[in-house]
Order: sequence, then C-alpha cells, then structure tokens
Amino acid sequence: MNTYNFQTADLWDQHFNNLSCADPIFKSFGKKTAFWGKITTLKLFEDNSLVRKQLETKGDGKVLVVDGGGSLRCALVGDQLAQLAINNTWEGIIVYGCIRDSRIINNMNVGIRAINTNPVKSIKQNIGEHNITVKFAGVEFIPGNFVYVDEDGILVSSQKLL
Repeated sequence: MNTYNFQTADLWDQHFNNLSCADPIFKSFGKKTAFWGKITTLKLFEDNSLVRKQLETKGDGKVLVVDGGGSLRCALVGDQLAQLAINNTWEGIIVYGCIRDSRIINNMNVGIRAINTNPVKSIKQNIGEHNITVKFAGVEFIPGNFVYVDEDGILVSSQKLL
C-alpha cells in the first residue's frame, strides 16, 4: 500500500522536467482522494469485460488506466468493480470514460478518476487490448511508468518519485 502524503503541485515543482500533466477533464470518485502507483493499461470501447478480469488480479502498488475512448454512452466501472479493486489492493483507477453507482462508490475506500457518470452498463464481448501505451487527456500512459493523482490533477512520470 502506497503512502499518500504527497501533493501533485509539489511533485511538479520538484520534477517538472520529468513529468507530464493530464488535461483537467476528470472528476474524482471514492473516498481515496490521492493515490499513485505503477501504470497498467487497458484499451477498449464500451466493453468492460477486461476491466473486471484485470481487477480480479492482484493490483499491489498499481493503478489501472482504462482508455475507454472517451465514450460517454455507458459506464466502464461500477460499485462491484470498485469493490474488486479494493479487495485486490489496486491503488486506484483512471477511466477515460464513465462510471456508474457513483453514490455508492463515493462511500467506498477507493480512488477513481473518470470523465463523468452514466447509469447504462457496458457490453460484454471481451474485446480490448492490455498493457499497451494509451494516450488521452494530452499525455501518454505507458505500462510500467508511474502515475500520481490527487485533488489537483494527474501527473505521469517514467520514474518512481515517491
């Protein structure tokens, strides 16, 4: 479990040459307002089957970054997947898309960033890619690199800073 006594503003001031800052398009969900860890990625579109499969694995020290193509037509994470993330010790989830069950998730000890909410569930066809470089919000999320998230934003680094 990573410690959360950091601020992205301070990390930026100290390491700006080695950081990328995501565009501020995300809303915060869950009680965990700050998290950081090694990046694991998924690229998919309106199908959250791989999200479930990934969150069923041990996430020790990792952040799941889901490139959902920015679709606002359905949710890729809900309260059941948020609980899986907690149970399997994922540090957090970043979704370039929507979540649902936000009222429940906001009472859970999980950190999630997503564009918005939508009550519609996704399709289930097991289609998508795992652990590839994804790009959204103006930054590249490269598997094995690090992401730092708090109330001020999302920073990406090739190096472990904490």
